[in-house]
Amino acid sequence: MASKSKAKDKASTAYESARPYVQRLIEDEELRDNLREAYEAGRNAYDRASGAKKPSALLDDKKLQRDLKSASESLRAASEALREPEKRPSGGGHPILKLLFIAFIGAVLAIALSEDLRKAVLDQLFGAEEEFEYTSTTSPPSPTA
Repeated sequence: MASKSKAKDKASTAYESARPYVQRLIEDEELRDNLREAYEAGRNAYDRASGAKKPSALLDDKKLQRDLKSASESLRAASEALREPEKRPSGGGHPILKLLFIAFIGAVLAIALSEDLRKAVLDQLFGAEEEFEYTSTTSPPSPTA
């Protein structure tokens, strides 16, 4: 019975240590793409290497070298992605804040583009303009002859 308990503890520890990586793999599309590319390039390199008739021909095979390079680059990118902290979506933020920002931009544009709305806002802020008619109290100079 003690061995079952030890096995269960080891399995639990393994699960807990692998959990963040599995979660990251599920959520990170770029990581999955890197792993998929590495697998495909490695598979192509393996097929090419296993089909070679002479081992010395493998050293000159440009396609094999390209596949191996691609596989190593994809694996490097995947391992770096797993080591660095998880990226948050760049368009993140609270949805209410996004909505308020969009409403603010819309209000500014509406005020800037609509003369009637602009007059109404100014009237609310500073009071209605008084109509002012100017009449001159002086008479124009008479022409002298």
